[in-house]
Amino acid sequence: MEKKRNDMSRREFLRRMGLGAGSAMALMALEPLNALADKKTPKKDANNRMTYRVQHGSGEQISLLGFGMMRLPNNQDEVNQLVDYAIEHGVNYFDTAPMYMGGQSEVLMGNALSRHPREKYFVATKMSNQNRRQWSFDDSKAMYERSMEKLKVDHIDYYLLHGIGGGMESLKGRFLDNGILDFLLKEREAGRIKHLGFSYHGNVSDFDWLLDHQEQYHWDFCQIQMNFLDWRHASMRGGRRSDADAEYLYDKCNKVGVQCVVMEPLRGGAFGRMAQELTDQMKAIHPDDSTARWAFRWVGSYPNILTVLSGMNRMDHLEENVKTFSPLDPCTEQENQLLASIADQMSGFPTIPCTTCAYCMPCPYGVNIPQNFAYYNEAVNNHILPLPAPSAADYASHRQQFADGYKKALADEKTWAKKCQDCEECLSKCPQQIRIPNQLARIVETLR
Repeated sequence: MEKKRNDMSRREFLRRMGLGAGSAMALMALEPLNALADKKTPKKDANNRMTYRVQHGSGEQISLLGFGMMRLPNNQDEVNQLVDYAIEHGVNYFDTAPMYMGGQSEVLMGNALSRHPREKYFVATKMSNQNRRQWSFDDSKAMYERSMEKLKVDHIDYYLLHGIGGGMESLKGRFLDNGILDFLLKEREAGRIKHLGFSYHGNVSDFDWLLDHQEQYHWDFCQIQMNFLDWRHASMRGGRRSDADAEYLYDKCNKVGVQCVVMEPLRGGAFGRMAQELTDQMKAIHPDDSTARWAFRWVGSYPNILTVLSGMNRMDHLEENVKTFSPLDPCTEQENQLLASIADQMSGFPTIPCTTCAYCMPCPYGVNIPQNFAYYNEAVNNHILPLPAPSAADYASHRQQFADGYKKALADEKTWAKKCQDCEECLSKCPQQIRIPNQLARIVETLR
């Protein structure tokens, strides 16, 4: 009762200082966690420290900036340099998966991290048995064991069921009927898995089912796609209806008591390629801040976020992101309102919701799907697309500009959208549920 009175008085203080409820919650979540510090807490200068969140149950402090290692330089020395800088500056959560870089990500990450004391970092990897040929218990168990070997660890700190959202048939086939989830639960009991969770894409009924069975499985965390655009604009993706916005996913996790790990905070880099009139609105408030800094500050302001993953394959990106989170400056109510307005404006742009994750690749006919979509979206943001009516005076110039830019962006004609044979092999692989052949057809039609 005394604690509740203290919390309320603190909220009252923040209110009188002119902060809204959302900002007050975020600020309280970002307070120093010295009382819960343990050996896994990196020591930082008090004026330039990484922001941490506490893992429920264990009390471990996790850096709010997590290192997503899906796209790494295919060079061990470069990866070592990135990892060394990250650890030196307080980042301690490193995320990979067996399917990233054809399995090389786990190898590169394991080699880089094993050069540091084990208590300096937390390893996250996944059960990436999306292919039906991998659904057997033996194949799935072998994938788990290979991850341990590649990562050079005797336990995995954060282990995920990868890419939940393909429907109950997939959920049962991959994890339930084959007994692999029961095995992973026993591995957690034995301490070889410290925290067990799942990453979600797609069909929200799977997400709901797993969280509705929290008393049975006791999920330690859930990885969701969350950013200021998907907060309320994720439910229409590439012409195919999805069931839930990020707001719903976050609120349900919060209600159940499951902490969130965030992926795609920059929506696959889309926020770095926004229309100029949108970035100008941000620059009017913070002239020196990048759109990435805005996006990270927004998502990090939510208190039930354990860590925010960023794929950092360049040192300048890593340095900027570390600075953003050391410490994190939560968004104000005014800034939240601006980002909500920008999200509303972005939702009206006819872009393709591709995050360039490349899960759809390789295409059996050689189409570079992510690159096709990236150029199309760039043309939309630069107002080359949609094309004017054929009768308009500037129709020919717009069409030619699009075609010229397309040929530069995709220099190899073998990778062009017109090579698509509508085989639909990519459809089940896309976490954004994009109707890929339909969208490629839009590009072909525009080029005619």
